[in-house]
Amino acid sequence: MNFEPAQTPENPLLAEPDLTTPLQISLLPKNAQTKIEFSLILPTYQESKNIPAMVEKLTSLLDGRMPGKYELIVVDDNSPDRTWEVAQALMPEYPQLRVMRRQQERGLSTAVIRGWQAAKGEILGVIDADLQHPPEVLFQMLDAVDNGADLVLASRHIEGGGVSDWSFIRRVLSRGAQTLGLIVLPGVIGRVSDPMSGYFMVRREAIAGKTMNPLGYKILIETIGRGNIGPIAEVGYVFQERQAGESKVTWKQYVEYLGHLVRLRLDLWHFDRFWRYGLVGFSGVFVDMVVFYLLSDPSTLAWGLTRSKIIAAEAGIVNNFLWNDAWTFADMSGHQRGWRKRFKRLLKFNVICLAGVILNVLILNLLFNLLGINRYLANLIAIGIVTFWNFWLNLKLNWRVTEVNNK
Repeated sequence: MNFEPAQTPENPLLAEPDLTTPLQISLLPKNAQTKIEFSLILPTYQESKNIPAMVEKLTSLLDGRMPGKYELIVVDDNSPDRTWEVAQALMPEYPQLRVMRRQQERGLSTAVIRGWQAAKGEILGVIDADLQHPPEVLFQMLDAVDNGADLVLASRHIEGGGVSDWSFIRRVLSRGAQTLGLIVLPGVIGRVSDPMSGYFMVRREAIAGKTMNPLGYKILIETIGRGNIGPIAEVGYVFQERQAGESKVTWKQYVEYLGHLVRLRLDLWHFDRFWRYGLVGFSGVFVDMVVFYLLSDPSTLAWGLTRSKIIAAEAGIVNNFLWNDAWTFADMSGHQRGWRKRFKRLLKFNVICLAGVILNVLILNLLFNLLGINRYLANLIAIGIVTFWNFWLNLKLNWRVTEVNNK
């Protein structure tokens, strides 16, 4: 069967996202007039032979469960076999179907997120388009969401689950990848029995406002790691063998998986943000020293030592705040715009820094006077502890997102 390219007003493609658009899911506007409850993403590449049967099967099932209240979104990475065009030709027959053709961006994980960004549902899901994920399991998953789960995954490793015809080597690689994940990210991987699953659904509100940064194809790990995921439910399923097309699993996917684990681990430790915070702190020391010299040195203003130091310290604090607000915590401060909110953050920053000074003195005295540690080593240890303390307090109390604009 030949499909003609047909991007018409009656049969449009979803707009391809700008690559500068953050991988972030927004809440639906409070006044949104939408009846869509469930949005299911089908990320595709070279699936032209499978997509018609998959769309027909999903539509037949979901029309019986929630007619008119769901949508299927095919996100295709510009497949050479023109999967996007095959899917687009199905749209007149299946009004709940939407199609996005990505020509600039690649990768399963980002395809899922881009589909979620275009979605209108309160429940967001993903399923492979190659018929290896049995669509019938969707009913059990939706029931689990209705019963209060924030995230529901289809698992091969619980009762009712399994793999149809995997080789011994493939089973070992899968389990080995999961074990490695448990070592690197125990708080994420350990929450589910099948972290490698690509078949799951999540409440939109549980991931809204979170910037995703996936690498590779394991979007479930990214979702659990970065989202505000409460109760998790699992449903067993048997992974089916592909009926048409070729498997996308290669050694490259395993390398990307390792990179994703490391990246997510460092991000959850706020490593990049802490590095910026430390660099800003050094700039504050420079500002403090320069202002102190200009105010107190006999060759300049020759002000009193105490007054000069107080002003110099405050200048360093203001310097640090401005840089942290614009750079270190820019993604958070962007949700709380306006001079009143910025001034409030500045006051909090001052209080936290003052508490840090007091803590610094207490630790210094404890290490030097009680434990007998060399004064300079004790001071260095105290500075290191207080730096972590100040960073963590500012992250959790000062720049945390307390208001999100849903308009």
